[in-house]
Amino acid sequence: QLVESGGGLVPRGGSLRLSCVASGFTVDDYTIGWFRQAPGKERVGVSSSQGSDGSTYYADSVKGRFTISRDNAKNTVYLQMNSLKPEDTAVYYCAILKPWARFSTPLSSTDFTSWGQGTQVTVSS
Repeated sequence: QLVESGGGLVPRGGSLRLSCVASGFTVDDYTIGWFRQAPGKERVGVSSSQGSDGSTYYADSVKGRFTISRDNAKNTVYLQMNSLKPEDTAVYYCAILKPWARFSTPLSSTDFTSWGQGTQVTVSS
């Protein structure tokens, strides 16, 4: 199970840190992805952290502004979001890569499972 938190309302240029806390499994063993879904739009991959070697991926839209990290002691994956823009407004979800799925980019939501409930991020202009 994954539980996201840390969303909120921030002005343009603000920052937020999202948390994805895992229970029932160890995040270090899995590739974790962050996705977002804006109203009326598809769920798109934002960032990922591979469990095998810690490699990270960022969508072009967030590169240089978002940072994904892990705290294995807390079994948590974070998404630090800086220089937020109104177009970052969405519900953010974390999920794990299906064990039988081959990691590829851009991230595909169909390759991921165990979705959390999401956390709302709203960036005002």
